Amino acid sequence: MKNIILTLAIVLFSTQIFAQDTPNKKLIKNGDLIEAQIFHDNGIVSQEGQYTLDGKLQGTWVSYDVEGNKTAVAKYNNGQKTGTWYFYEGETLSEVKYNNNKIAQVKTWKEGETQIVSNFE
Repeated sequence: MKNIILTLAIVLFSTQIFAQDTPNKKLIKNGDLIEAQIFHDNGIVSQEGQYTLDGKLQGTWVSYDVEGNKTAVAKYNNGQKTGTWYFYEGETLSEVKYNNNKIAQVKTWKEGETQIVSNFE
């Protein structure tokens, strides 16, 4: 009976989401992905996003400065840069579009000003 309970407990715990916490990061397995939060030394989130079990970045990743202000939003598909990324620096916003893991276009502007557009294709 003890063996059945032990086996059942192992099966249940191995299929449940697990968390690995350290002072600078928190990892949670969710199906085929690992959800990650990485922290600055002051405890504020530095980055958050997901990666595959083989270590490839996946989906949306968000970066923050030490005060918790958003500095970047990036997108990955199986480790490849994809879609539109956003970079925030003070009042300046940069929008970077990726195509086939390469920069295709960059737009930069400040609120209320004209956009500067650079095409790379």
